[in-house]
Amino acid sequence: MRIPARRPAREHGGTRATVPGSEGITAMDTRPNIVLVHGAWADGSCWSGVIERLQAGGYHVTAPQFPMTALADDVARLRQVLDLQDGPTVVAGHSYGGQIMTALGADAPNAAGLVYIAAFGLDQGESLGALLSQGPTPPALAHLFTDKQGFGWIPEDDYVHHFAADVDPVRAKVMHAVQQALAGSTFTDVMGVPAWKSLPSWYLVATEDQAIPPDAERLFASRMGATTIEVPSSHVAMVSHPAEVTQLITSAAEACAATAA
Repeated sequence: MRIPARRPAREHGGTRATVPGSEGITAMDTRPNIVLVHGAWADGSCWSGVIERLQAGGYHVTAPQFPMTALADDVARLRQVLDLQDGPTVVAGHSYGGQIMTALGADAPNAAGLVYIAAFGLDQGESLGALLSQGPTPPALAHLFTDKQGFGWIPEDDYVHHFAADVDPVRAKVMHAVQQALAGSTFTDVMGVPAWKSLPSWYLVATEDQAIPPDAERLFASRMGATTIEVPSSHVAMVSHPAEVTQLITSAAEACAATAA
């Protein structure tokens, strides 16, 4: 049974709102929905600071959990969530979350724009493994280990000091404790037609990233023609710089609303 998205008084992509100074007159709020996609070695709670800010701004936000069992499984989960939205939706992804939303292709339901937060933005024919093999192993992944089921995990020391280097160590240890391990198969999956070729894109480059080289992030942003900002952040910018991340997502949402108007 399909469960409708929880958004009171939402009609045809807009929320009914009273116009200041006018009683009984309503106007449509055309702000898009926001769907947040966590990456590997994280979960939906990593977006908490961003969610609070977006909700305070009146946005309807969904930050689902992804299984990380296979790229196809993760894309299916994102499509499931997008299908539940009741109108245009901005999708923001972090790290491997960028891989998930890129793999939506050209027919993503309700997707109006993509926001990459220190995220992979591969082109057709590329894979994560091939990309990462082109340079030295990033410090955050230097001691990545694989369990008997083929899932990769990051040790606590590397997580705290490299993956989440500018996050309070107490919080970074909590993030490590709830990390979602990533299936090894995702490193060999080859990208099809990327979603960013048909949707407007925004990109946040984390200049102190020790998981994805900042120059790789700049390359992703440049070739997709993304509106780009740079923030002096570790890999988990949505945790250490939630205000900047929220502002970029809000800018994308405003641009998408203006285009749809």
